[in-house]
Order: sequence, then structure tokens, then C-alpha cells
Amino acid sequence: MDAKSGLISHLIELRSRLIKMLVSVLVIFVMLSPFAQDIYHILAQPLLNALPDGANMIATDVASPFLAPFKLTLVVAFFVAIPYILYHFWGFIAPALYRNEKKLIAPLLVSSSLLFYAGMAFAYFVLFPVAFAFLTSFAPEGVVVSTDISSYLSFVLTIFFAFGIAFEIPVAIVLLCWMGVTTPAQLRQKRAYVVVGAFVVGMLLTPPDVISQVILAIPMWLLFEVGIIIGSVYAKPIAAETESTAE
Repeated sequence: MDAKSGLISHLIELRSRLIKMLVSVLVIFVMLSPFAQDIYHILAQPLLNALPDGANMIATDVASPFLAPFKLTLVVAFFVAIPYILYHFWGFIAPALYRNEKKLIAPLLVSSSLLFYAGMAFAYFVLFPVAFAFLTSFAPEGVVVSTDISSYLSFVLTIFFAFGIAFEIPVAIVLLCWMGVTTPAQLRQKRAYVVVGAFVVGMLLTPPDVISQVILAIPMWLLFEVGIIIGSVYAKPIAAETESTAE
């Protein structure tokens, strides 16, 4: 009966925290809604800068001029609310963690959100100007480049998520080392494969030009090296403390 009551209380707490997360996203969305058109204009600026003179973006669906900016605003609201969402996620799982686990998980939650933001910023400020300039320069003569706003939004959000996840490499490496799945020494031995894999991922996630692929592959490789360093100096003390606790 006690176990059942405990499970129910955990489910009630989970529901409460999920509601608070959802409400936070909705509140931010409502606050940002008056600026939906401006937010979309900021997102479209890298493409607009690369379009030829006189070319503009277009809307092929009747509702696209209204729906696309508000869809983007909802996604932005979620991104802005990530720290608050992680705070509730941490508040829910923290009581079930050991002291040594809290020392690792708390910094990883913060660093993972910062790295995700960094990945999106990297895509916007570094990749997009280069990629869009390359793509628009290959339009055949007599063809005017006019991208649909909904298609552009889907493309950009996909790139944002891909780069945000790609920048989580250090977090993934630290977790793998901490769980004993691999070691920094083993990862160093596989460095050549990782470099090749980074360029393959860059080829799959970026437009088909070498510059864009290199722009993603090099940061992924550097983040891999950073993950090895952090895994060496941070994961080992955690593992040692776990062993001492078990003894």
C-alpha cells in the first residue's frame, strides 16, 4: 500500500511539473506573439541577404503568412523555456539520485542546454550565410530564387535541431565514460574514425558544398576532443567515488 501511495504521489508530482512546463511555454508564446512577424524576419535574414536584388520570399499557401510566423514563435517559446523545463526535470529526478550522481547530472543539464543554444547560434551566424550564398549562386540563368516561407521554416528548424544535437557530443561522451561504456583512452584510439564520421554527418546535415560540411565537421571534432578531456578529469573521480561508496 505504501509503495502504491508512493507511486501515486510521484505521478501527481510529475503531472504538476509537466503542467508547469507547458504553462511556461504558453506564457512565453503569448508574450512573444505580438512580435511573431519580427521574429520570422530575423530568422529569414540570412536567406534574404543572399537573395539576388529584387528577389523575395513567397507564400504558396493562403494561411502561410499567418501560420509560419506563429509556428516559429511557438518553437522559440519552447527554446526560451528550456532552462525552466530543465529545472523541473532536475527537481523531479534529484531525490532519486545519489550524491555523486547529483554532482555529475546537475552540471550536465546546464551544459547540455548551453551547448544546444550554441549549436543553433553556430548554424544561424556561421552556416546559414555561407550555405545560402552557395545555394543561391547556382540558380540557372533566368531562374529567380524565391523560397516558400513554410519550406524555409521547416528547413531551418531541422538544421537548428540537428546542430543543437550535434553540439551535445561532450555531454554524450562524459555520460558514456561515467557509465563505463567506454573510456577516454578508447575514444582516443578511435579518433580517426570519429573525424571521418564527423565529415559524413556534415555531409548529411548541411547543403551539398564542401565549405558547409567542413564548417560542421571541425566543430564536431573539437567538441569530441573537449568531451575526452572532460571525461578524463570529471568522470574518473565520479567513478572512483562510486566504487568507494559501494565498498
